[in-house]
Formats: sequence, structure tokens, C-alpha cells
Amino acid sequence: MRSLGGLILLLMVTLLLRSTALSSLAARGVVLDVLAFATVVWALRNGETSGATFGFLLGLAADLDAAHWLGRHTLALALIGYGVGRLNQTLMRDRAATHLILIVAATVLHQVWTLSFELGGLSGWLFLLGRVGLAAACTGPLGTVLLALVRRVSGKPIFGDVSFASDSGK
Repeated sequence: MRSLGGLILLLMVTLLLRSTALSSLAARGVVLDVLAFATVVWALRNGETSGATFGFLLGLAADLDAAHWLGRHTLALALIGYGVGRLNQTLMRDRAATHLILIVAATVLHQVWTLSFELGGLSGWLFLLGRVGLAAACTGPLGTVLLALVRRVSGKPIFGDVSFASDSGK
């Protein structure tokens, strides 16, 4: 039940941030992909099944919130959640370098997928490259710093105490 409450709270906070504070930053040219960041964090914490479920629910809510094709965010975030969750069994999850690489990769994949629906020619690809680069350059370091602050304030590893069903038999 605790996990369900955390899922709902993170979904609500992420969508609220996306539609309020971060939308005003995006209007000024600063792109922070909070959807990809939240999906990476949830998948690192809970594994591939929960990561894919969280990405799907967050993407569906984001698609319903925006006026565009339904499923654009849903597919990308579900696949990112599954991929990061699958990788987290082999990664050092509490390293800043791991966080930076995963957040940047997820941001690039999410931005390329969602923005590719809006392209209108060669000039659209130049816009895509600029926006994806800016989103990765902003979201990756900021997300890494935020996770480091949470780890420092809590005084314990954020992702170190995860147990998986496949690990229970060892």
C-alpha cells in the first residue's frame, strides 16, 4: 500500500510541476524533462515491471493533459521505465555518474520521440537537435544534483535497499 501511495504522489507532483513551474521555464527556452526524470527515478527504485507501469501511467496522464496524439508520451515513458528498471539490477544505482547517464539518455530518447511528431522538414530537425541538446544539458545535471541532495539529507542510499523477486531466492 505504501508503494501505491508513493506512485500516486509522484505522479501528481510530476504532472503539477510539468504544467506549472516548468511550463513557464519552457516558454523562456529552458527545457527540463521532469517526465523522463521521474520515470528513471521510479524505475531505479522499483525495477522493470513497476518502472514500465509508472512510465505508462505518467505518460497516459501527460497525454491526456496535452492537446496532441494520445500515446505519444505513454509509449516512450513505458519503454524507458522498463529499460532502466531492467538495467538497474546490473548498475551501481547510487552513483552520480549512473544517475547522470541514465537521466540524459532517458531525456534524449523521450524528447526525440515526442518531438519527432512535430517535425515539418529539414528546419524541424535542426530545432529537434537544439531542443534535445538543451533538455539533456539541463535535465541531466539538475536531476543528478537533486538526487545527491536527497541522498545527503536522508543520510542513506536512495536506491540501495531495493529487493527484487528474482533476488529473493539467493
